[in-house]
Amino acid sequence: MIRIFALLALVVTSPLAAQQKLPDAPYANTQLADPAQEARAVELMETLRCLTCQSQSINDSDAAMAGDMRHQVRSRIAAGEEPEAIRAWMVERYGDYISYAPVVNEMTWPLYAVPIVLLLFAGLVWMRRMKRR
Repeated sequence: MIRIFALLALVVTSPLAAQQKLPDAPYANTQLADPAQEARAVELMETLRCLTCQSQSINDSDAAMAGDMRHQVRSRIAAGEEPEAIRAWMVERYGDYISYAPVVNEMTWPLYAVPIVLLLFAGLVWMRRMKRR
């Protein structure tokens, strides 16, 4: 009977133990000491999308993941890394969706080409109708 209660207590308390809150990353909510570096970090963070919120930049989001990403950006800027290198690293790590500035590649070119083709087709249809009149 004691074993059953011990097993039941373990099953009930295990999820509680898994829910411990880790402290925020050091640079998640702390600005860099150098104002020029902080300005570059904020400029970069405004162009990166929070993966949790999906509609906010990591600079505006309060999500824990955005805090970790802010920490990564600030610590890399403080180490002297260029913002474009940090952006490339973030895109490599989290995927193209993280960037508000999408790139044209073999997967995204139809998103740019299809509207142009549709406009050309609509223009052709309009010109044919005008010739008939």
